[in-house]
Amino acid sequence: MAIKKDFLIYVVEDNKMYNHLVTAFLKKKDFTNVKSFYTGTACLKALKNGEFPDVVIQDYFLEEMNGIDVLRRVKKISPKTEFIFLTGNESMEVAVNSIKFGAYDYVIKDNVALEKVLDKIQKISKLFKLLQRNRQIRKSMVLFLVGLLVIVIFSILYFVVDIFGVN
Repeated sequence: MAIKKDFLIYVVEDNKMYNHLVTAFLKKKDFTNVKSFYTGTACLKALKNGEFPDVVIQDYFLEEMNGIDVLRRVKKISPKTEFIFLTGNESMEVAVNSIKFGAYDYVIKDNVALEKVLDKIQKISKLFKLLQRNRQIRKSMVLFLVGLLVIVIFSILYFVVDIFGVN
């Protein structure tokens, strides 16, 4: 499966240099719809304006609120948005809590962190495609069952008319 390159991706990182690094990396990997924010508040404001990102890549430590606060608020507005924490915080408790509150994964900043994030985005892309395929299969099954039900009803009516001679 090819990775979906038109995901709306938010990068929420208060370190301007690292924010630019992540954003530039994603654009270099041909992601066409990447937006960066330096605060959780700015990220939330974009959601209130009607944008719903597919993926949010964010730091845990942000100036006005922590990453879990942002995660919880975004998930209330856009439950399908997936989160990848990209942080220097190596606390196991924070990692577990971020997953508990709905993050897709937790990546520690190191020299291969961006490649790990890219791998996570690829997995999210596959997940979205599988979910879309499952929805299409469900719709097809419903249409098939409705068609089958119509055939059964007409068959029963035909035999009732035939047996009882009802015209």
